[in-house]
Amino acid sequence: MKTSEIRELNDEELKNLETDLARKLWKARFDNHTNQLDDTASIVQIRRDIARVKTIRTERSSAASSEATDG
Repeated sequence: MKTSEIRELNDEELKNLETDLARKLWKARFDNHTNQLDDTASIVQIRRDIARVKTIRTERSSAASSEATDG
């Protein structure tokens, strides 16, 4: 998932996306442990997507808090 696609989502959609990605990561790790996962690189990709979502959520919350203190 591209960063530009993630930035287009609103806060509620970002929260839902992060939850879905966390579930996917858990399932991928479980499948990997039981030797059922064919594409082990997907674990790394999901982790990166989660990091992108968390980064954008943090940027938005810090921007909102700085606007609250400035205004």
